Amino acid sequence: MSFRPIPPGVFPPMDLPSYGSTHKRHPDQAPVRIPHTLTETSAPRFTSSAYPEHLDMSRHNGREAMGERIIIAGRVTDEDGRPQPGVMLEVWQANAAGRYQLDRDQHDAPLDPNFSGQARVFTDADGNWSITTIRPGAYPWRNHHNAWRPVHVHFGLHGAGFAQRLVTQMYFPGDPLLALDPIYQGVPEGARERLVAKFDLDVTRPEYALGYRFDMVLRGRLATPMENPA
Repeated sequence: MSFRPIPPGVFPPMDLPSYGSTHKRHPDQAPVRIPHTLTETSAPRFTSSAYPEHLDMSRHNGREAMGERIIIAGRVTDEDGRPQPGVMLEVWQANAAGRYQLDRDQHDAPLDPNFSGQARVFTDADGNWSITTIRPGAYPWRNHHNAWRPVHVHFGLHGAGFAQRLVTQMYFPGDPLLALDPIYQGVPEGARERLVAKFDLDVTRPEYALGYRFDMVLRGRLATPMENPA
């Protein structure tokens, strides 16, 4: 199947001097193309019956998580604006204090027993999706002696098989840390704003939660910058 090539000026470089750990983990040899097998391109079938949706991270075990409840909604399309139904989105993020529910996260911030930090949602027939969560906090990440990551949410998009997975991050408007973050700033200037959600009053629910819209385009000149475009 033919498709438009990956355009220049969208995705970040593999080796970014301002992002310290890329020096050690970026490839230094030309990639070797390995033909995909049928299993890689057609399996598994990601469906809500096999992978149940979890749409609300603001509650866990019947209890409310700490922090500001928000709603994030969006639409997944291809480069021609056609909706992409049945895409599985896996979502993960830090809690309101800026800490992940992971053993290796030793940031000196409180854990929240009522916040798992994980969600799963499938796009509908028109490519739309929506989740409820808690606005995450910023956290230190030791890129230099006083480096802090902006507030962000991670998204993993799954297609029809293991070989069809894209990963990106969503940021929030007005965050002063964006100007200092090498991961965000590593995306070419003309494309990085596509990673910033927009406040949306239509997504906002009265007396319940503010709403943000984060649409994603899978490829083409308006593609959402991804961590693994190749």
